Amino acid sequence: MVTAPPEDQRRLLDVQALDTRAQQLAHKRRNHPVLATLAELDKRLADLHGSLVDSRTAVADLERELAKAEADVEQVRARAARDQQKLDSGALGAKDAQAVVSELESLARRQGVLEEAQLEVMERLEAHQESLAAVEAAHAELVAAKEKAEAERDAAFAEIDADAKRLAAERAAAAEGLDAGLLALYDRLRAQLGGTGAAPLRGGRCEGCRLELNAGDLAAVRSAAPEQVVRCEECGRILVREPDAAAA
Repeated sequence: MVTAPPEDQRRLLDVQALDTRAQQLAHKRRNHPVLATLAELDKRLADLHGSLVDSRTAVADLERELAKAEADVEQVRARAARDQQKLDSGALGAKDAQAVVSELESLARRQGVLEEAQLEVMERLEAHQESLAAVEAAHAELVAAKEKAEAERDAAFAEIDADAKRLAAERAAAAEGLDAGLLALYDRLRAQLGGTGAAPLRGGRCEGCRLELNAGDLAAVRSAAPEQVVRCEECGRILVREPDAAAA
């Protein structure tokens, strides 16, 4: 049987009140609305990441394809320029000149085909660049929103943590000097019973589980010595009898 001075038992309610407030702060920290916002933003960023990678890859591939197409066109132009220079020099015989003319005609056709292919690649590249710009803008918007939410979270957590630190100091002061056995029992019950280890007895009702004590249990509580630590038969919490409990 645990015993403790009646005043220590009553002071235990002050400790419980501070522990309840600390528990509420911890719950507020774990369930702050900004955390849901951050989770949603992270999900959207993850979903967008694939599109961003695909768009950047497509643009890079098309840029390489365009560079090759431009090089192919330039190669044909250079060959045609050399042939034209030979033809213009007048140093070629009739047969050689005819061969060069035929090659120039072939090169012109080849250049036309290559330039059409180059234009098609340029058009595809432009479309993909526009798509990439849109995806990057959406990504930047989400990143900015996440940074804002993180700043909001950090500010909220700093305020909560400061309150929790202050409550911890108040709790230590409130618990100082309390009967060690009483405090140990209270801490054990609080861990087992969802954070509430002690509750007042008011009007024959345990304020921990909000249930009325039956007549026999209530009589036993009222007849117990003031130093005896009594517990609720329903929930097991420490019942703190207030000075007017006997008259309740």
